[in-house]
Amino acid sequence: MPFIIHGATGAQGGPLYASLRRAGLDAVAAVRDVAKFPDDTAVSIDNDSVDSLISAYRGADGVFIHLPQTSEAGRLQHARNIVQAIETAKPKRIIISTNGAIVDQPGSALQSSDDSAIMVLIRGVQDSGVSHAVVAPRLYLENLLLPMVFGPAQSEGVLQYPVAADYAVSWSSHLDVAEAAHKLLVDPTVSGVVGIGHQPGLVSADLAEGFSQQFGRDIRYEALLPEAFGDLIEPMIGPATASVVGLYKALAYAPDNVIRQETSAQEVLGLHPMSVQQWLNAMQD
Repeated sequence: MPFIIHGATGAQGGPLYASLRRAGLDAVAAVRDVAKFPDDTAVSIDNDSVDSLISAYRGADGVFIHLPQTSEAGRLQHARNIVQAIETAKPKRIIISTNGAIVDQPGSALQSSDDSAIMVLIRGVQDSGVSHAVVAPRLYLENLLLPMVFGPAQSEGVLQYPVAADYAVSWSSHLDVAEAAHKLLVDPTVSGVVGIGHQPGLVSADLAEGFSQQFGRDIRYEALLPEAFGDLIEPMIGPATASVVGLYKALAYAPDNVIRQETSAQEVLGLHPMSVQQWLNAMQD
């Protein structure tokens, strides 16, 4: 029976879909337009259509889900629709990616609220009784590929990002998420939240060192204010800028953004995230 992969044409679902296919597993891309998918292993879904989700999920060995980047109202409706489809179709296994939302720090100001879309999705899957696990990355290394970040690092030797120089983060890549999600899909013995990323966290010197090794010259780090970062990304992402700036403002009030050791992929799955240089090399392949 197939593994249904939401977002198989995107940055997060794509590496997982490819990983499963390389392993000879029956991976099926869940996409809106199957005609645009490069091969015939796709099924049409629409997160606004419960019936399409039920049809895709029924008989599946596993489903990988992450909510798309849209309005929170839209994400909430998608979460409710997905939960309804899971309750009806009863696939054997569900893996949810939080896509950077923090769901395993109760009491923290960074913890996603109970009425947020991601928590509605997680709680609904828990209540469905279907075997499941949650992969919980923090910040993605792929954020450093944004042209306003990667460009100055490459041309001017300055890596700019809106976190303080001594702020520790469990950085991870989409490839790390795919590796963990693959293992969790085929191993139903692990449940609960699995943190993805470096533990202990990386600080700016670690990022700069990885870039220096890759480029063969010194790269220095420069912390940006969230508002200044917002000015750089606003022409690219438009109205979504406000939520991005809000995230980095919130992070500034927390001592770090680091996953818990006891629920990390290192501890639970024996998986370790790529170093910054390993990830940069992978991005060039």
